[in-house]
Amino acid sequence: MGEENQTFVAEFIFLGLSQDLQTQILLFIPFLIIYLLTVLGNLLIIILISMDSRLHTPMYFFLRNLSFAGLCFSTSIVPQVLVHFLVKRKTISFFGCMTQIIVFLLVGCTECALLAVMSYDRYVAVCKPLHYSTIMTQKVCLQLAIGSWANGALVSLVDTTFTFQLPYQGQNIINHHFCEPPALLKLASADNTYSTEMAIFAMGVVILLAPVCLILVSYWNIISTVIQMQSGEERLKAFSTCGSHLTVVVLFYGSAIFAYMQPNCKTTRTTKEQDKMISVFYTVVTLMLNPIIYSLRNKDVKGAL
Repeated sequence: MGEENQTFVAEFIFLGLSQDLQTQILLFIPFLIIYLLTVLGNLLIIILISMDSRLHTPMYFFLRNLSFAGLCFSTSIVPQVLVHFLVKRKTISFFGCMTQIIVFLLVGCTECALLAVMSYDRYVAVCKPLHYSTIMTQKVCLQLAIGSWANGALVSLVDTTFTFQLPYQGQNIINHHFCEPPALLKLASADNTYSTEMAIFAMGVVILLAPVCLILVSYWNIISTVIQMQSGEERLKAFSTCGSHLTVVVLFYGSAIFAYMQPNCKTTRTTKEQDKMISVFYTVVTLMLNPIIYSLRNKDVKGAL
């Protein structure tokens, strides 16, 4: 169980998604299948885009970055969860926990920024088609991609620094299946974690709410433009391309905002079961859906395949 009250925590113990051994074994199979589909799907997209010159366009450049981020995101969490399904004592070292938070926040927040960048790319393609090649140049695309990764690194650095500057003594049992700041803050020995909570909330505004606003504005303009198109075929093509992107946005952002933008979620001393289920959705399920949505609904990718 926990350490002595005056001893700094050397490792954390997860309660996981279930404490029933039979349930854990039953969960192992679907989680393994989902993880393998996620890895294979994202690797396939990365390879196809790299090898097929027809896919060397801004949209697929950003999609390749998104697939790489999704691959890293899933790999930073799911393999450990799979191992913990098969063992009784689910532990992670203090520094292992810190590393997991750094990596998953880096790639997860980068994915948030990339989804916003991709919505801007679709906005330019649909609303300013004649200027697309002059606006979305190779240099601009590279700057937007680097900016997305830099944004993810900044949020990861701030959240990790504020989370681990708190003392962790005594209690080391996390009612969760991986290291995540909201769950970890509940174990902090400090009486007042307000500044850390506010820092994480502020970063949530930067990486979640701000991109969502950009996406909503982009799609409002896209829908307005598409409705005015004369050709039914053009309207269908525009809605099909943007529809797949919007599906990913709703699934990923919806669950992430629910987890990180609850004002009082860090002040309660227990993690609700529904919060754990929501985290499974944006760390496991949506990462599998990304390559499926982008490949099965996209004739360019199917053609390259």
